[in-house]
Amino acid sequence: MAAAAEPRARAWLGGSSPRPGSPASSPELGGRGRARPGPGPGPGPGSGPERAGARPPGPAASGHSFRKVTLTKPTFCHLCSDFIWGLAGFLCDVCNFMSHEKCLKHVKTPCAGVAPSLVRVPVAHCFGPRGLYKRKFCAVCRKTLEAPALRCEVCELHVHPDCVPFACSDCRQCHGDGHRDHDTHHHHWREGNLPSGARCEVCRKTCGSSDVLAGVRCEWCGMQSAAPEPGEGDDGVDGSSPAGLGREVLAPESSKQTLKIFDGNDALQRNHFRVITVPRLARSEEVLEAALRAYYVMEDPRDFELQALPLPVHAADPGARGKTRAGGSAEGEDSRGPGSREAAPEAWIIRALPHTQEVLRIYPAWLKVGVAYVSIRVTPQSTARTVVLEVLPLLGRQAEGPESFQLVEVLMGSRQVQRTVLEDEEPLLARLRDIRQTSLRQMTQVRFYVAESRVVVPHVSLYVAGLPPGLSAQEYGSLLEEAAATKAGLVSVSHVYSSQGAVVLDVASFTEAERLYMLVRDTAVHGRPLTALVLPDVLHTKLPPDSSPLLVFVNPKSGGLKGRDLLCSFRKLLNPHQVFELTNGGPLPGFHVFSQVPCFRVLVCGGDGTVGWVLAALEEMRHRLACPEPSVAILPLGTGNDLGRVLRWGAGYSGEDPFSVLVSVDEADAVLMDRWTILLDAHDTGGAENSVADVEPPKIVQMSNYCGIGIDAELSLDFHQAREEEPGKFTSRFHNKGVYVRVGLQKISHSRGLHKEIRLQVEQQEVELPSIEGLIFINIPSWGSGADLWGSDSDSRFEKPRMDDGLLEVVGVTGVMHMGQVQGGLRSGIRIAQGSYFRVTLLKATPVQVDGEPWIQAPGHMIISAAGPKPVLQGQLMWGHDYAWHNQGDSGTRQTRHRSLPEQVPVFQETATRASFNTHPEGGAAQL
Repeated sequence: MAAAAEPRARAWLGGSSPRPGSPASSPELGGRGRARPGPGPGPGPGSGPERAGARPPGPAASGHSFRKVTLTKPTFCHLCSDFIWGLAGFLCDVCNFMSHEKCLKHVKTPCAGVAPSLVRVPVAHCFGPRGLYKRKFCAVCRKTLEAPALRCEVCELHVHPDCVPFACSDCRQCHGDGHRDHDTHHHHWREGNLPSGARCEVCRKTCGSSDVLAGVRCEWCGMQSAAPEPGEGDDGVDGSSPAGLGREVLAPESSKQTLKIFDGNDALQRNHFRVITVPRLARSEEVLEAALRAYYVMEDPRDFELQALPLPVHAADPGARGKTRAGGSAEGEDSRGPGSREAAPEAWIIRALPHTQEVLRIYPAWLKVGVAYVSIRVTPQSTARTVVLEVLPLLGRQAEGPESFQLVEVLMGSRQVQRTVLEDEEPLLARLRDIRQTSLRQMTQVRFYVAESRVVVPHVSLYVAGLPPGLSAQEYGSLLEEAAATKAGLVSVSHVYSSQGAVVLDVASFTEAERLYMLVRDTAVHGRPLTALVLPDVLHTKLPPDSSPLLVFVNPKSGGLKGRDLLCSFRKLLNPHQVFELTNGGPLPGFHVFSQVPCFRVLVCGGDGTVGWVLAALEEMRHRLACPEPSVAILPLGTGNDLGRVLRWGAGYSGEDPFSVLVSVDEADAVLMDRWTILLDAHDTGGAENSVADVEPPKIVQMSNYCGIGIDAELSLDFHQAREEEPGKFTSRFHNKGVYVRVGLQKISHSRGLHKEIRLQVEQQEVELPSIEGLIFINIPSWGSGADLWGSDSDSRFEKPRMDDGLLEVVGVTGVMHMGQVQGGLRSGIRIAQGSYFRVTLLKATPVQVDGEPWIQAPGHMIISAAGPKPVLQGQLMWGHDYAWHNQGDSGTRQTRHRSLPEQVPVFQETATRASFNTHPEGGAAQL
């Protein structure tokens, strides 16, 4: 469907523009004093139940606490990103938003303190490992990310590690939750950190900035925009005129002190505190306000107090310790409070004052009632059941029985979103007090929803790999029960991949799934560490009939190590659940997730070895797939990339726009290619060195490009070992090829006489080998980074090679010098044979490589024969078009980029309505 796009970037939190009935347009009712935009329940007594308003938010809805400050260094406005001339600017004490005086009335960007209340659908973030992000800014405190920071791999939220607890759960919703309709797909705006040269889609002016957090970008369609225009009637900030703000005069540093502030019992137990700096002569009210700002709490300071924590005996007189309440003074102290010299404890804790009643927001969850929330008064007699009875008439659902509804508490953490169904007799006021005692910050992230009651059957699919291969489902179940103490009534083995030593567990309890997930990752069986991933479910029945979703595999270790950036890029452009990291579980989890999709395609980002790995997994999974022959496209990331060259994907990825890569995949042509099976049967052939060979069991490998025996494989093995020893140095394709040259020069005078150590049969006919150092079986017309080893000269003895003719070409090389001449285009290899069945006898342990993966093969036999059905590959014809890839589901649908939003298709289903742990798109840490 067409997106509900607006001409200007408006309220961007939560993935939508403000509209009647959205949280962004609903003021808090019944709060004490003037209306405040703080999230969560209002702390003061209210005026009774009222229906939430629906007018567009004015500047007060941004929630900033601006004050006039004297500027001592060059500063830029966070709204217009222009330089602030003069010595005065306006700074928000909570989120550090800086503004011109003229821009104050246009500020629409919400303060970090009220941002959680504006989230429409809470979705947890998927933070990757810490990294250095140059010229990026934290989305919470708006400061530069100078030290290692975190980035959400789904929506590009950048935050300091210390700011993670205060980031709101407004990631992209990449799954269906079983309730919401997906007929309209709204923009999901993310502020700042735009690329250099970004221009507004509306006015075409520069909207990005490398100096401040400015401008917005939709994380779905990539649309970029400058700051939103002011709405009619917006004439102030937070209800105050700029002229009424006093100029701050900074006190000398010697007149200030530093205090540790805790926000509840949980922070006290974990020793997690925030540090504030206040004047030594500050009044207790000023210290309390600074403490609340440190935790982004925007509620009325009169509803809180500061309590001094006990100090070590030598630090202060115990008689000086006490409790100081905001707005008053502790017994025996003056009104200077915690900032005074007479009583200066090291640490304080914020406590909420008890009330006999509070105003609580109740959200209608997925009920279609036209309002964002209603506000009701909660008393000591209020329970979850009484709240539901009181709210239903306000939502127009009084005709329905209250037994059909339940009250749900939702904790909107940045790393996870937890849902808890409250018992009917749960006292609400006592629960609010307990939450505030635990953490004031947590209270700002808690919502209460009235939702329709439904029986939820927990179901979590847990993929476990690293087990011994060749066992039955019962044996795997017994093994996991012994290793991880799985509970028979809650855990069952739903799928077995015996040859891979992997199983998929069906877990009927969230608590048990979390325990198993954490335990399995730290468990080893027979000396091998296990791998655990939580897999999403695909709603394949809801896919359009003509859709063909794209399954993406990325190997971040291939070639120049560009895979990590591509992993993040594809998770932004596509649904992150359809992008899999191969170093975390391999290709099997991806094929399992897509096993019921009737038609899909595959994109492999990696070198030739990675492509062969995925094709081998596809061959093994083919009989389990609803789409047994998906087409496979390649984004070459390796060093040689011979298959990518043949299919015209290029010599290697060099930073092209990932969006254009997806478009090229969509427009590529289908190509058939032969696949070959190599049986490696090591046994005693009568030599003196073969005493250990008989312990190696036979094994089978798949080949797509070529198989090398001798000097070719020896060079690959030396390169592979060098990369394993120092992987950090192999970060560029140019360096990798330089290492190949170096190891080749070391072998230039090497003479082994390979033709004396092997025997070759073609179609069961013995073939006499010339004097060679390397024997190579080639399936494609590219070898060694694009060289034509077979050559272009016509030969009446052989047919013209093709990659789908069912034949392999056998070529010999005489040494390193010959290989260099072939790669330089001066010579070709020695043509030996052509056929479809080969038997090679190794008389000694010999280096062997298949598609770039080398090893030492013990003496024995190698039998090469054609594999099963030919895989369908995709050949790329050209780069770069201006079409948008379908983000969720139908990979074949294109729309003009940045002009409209792609259609939302609920491909992935939320595994549960309540989850205590998160699932990364690769099995680590994103949302369920």
